[in-house]
Amino acid sequence: MTDIARRRKQLQERLADLGQRLEVIEAELDSHDSRDWEELATERETDEVLEGMGVSGQQEIRAITAALARIDSGDYGYCVTCGAEIGDARLDVVPYTPFCRSCAG
Repeated sequence: MTDIARRRKQLQERLADLGQRLEVIEAELDSHDSRDWEELATERETDEVLEGMGVSGQQEIRAITAALARIDSGDYGYCVTCGAEIGDARLDVVPYTPFCRSCAG
């Protein structure tokens, strides 16, 4: 398997995982309807955490989708700002990054 094929598979698996997690978060948010004030307060605190996780997941989905588009166009692995090659070590940590270490920082 080539590096690009391996990265594509990794990104697609992460995308599927995020989709499942967002479904669980949405179901959990929809399930809260307590009438007890104390329970309602606890549910609202939990909802804020879940909403934050959902927003973070949506941002990662957008980044992964953009990375998959760069793979399709042949631009994956090159910085969108300066055009330099993004190192394998950086892509191992953040496989959807559009920036080299210099431009990210």
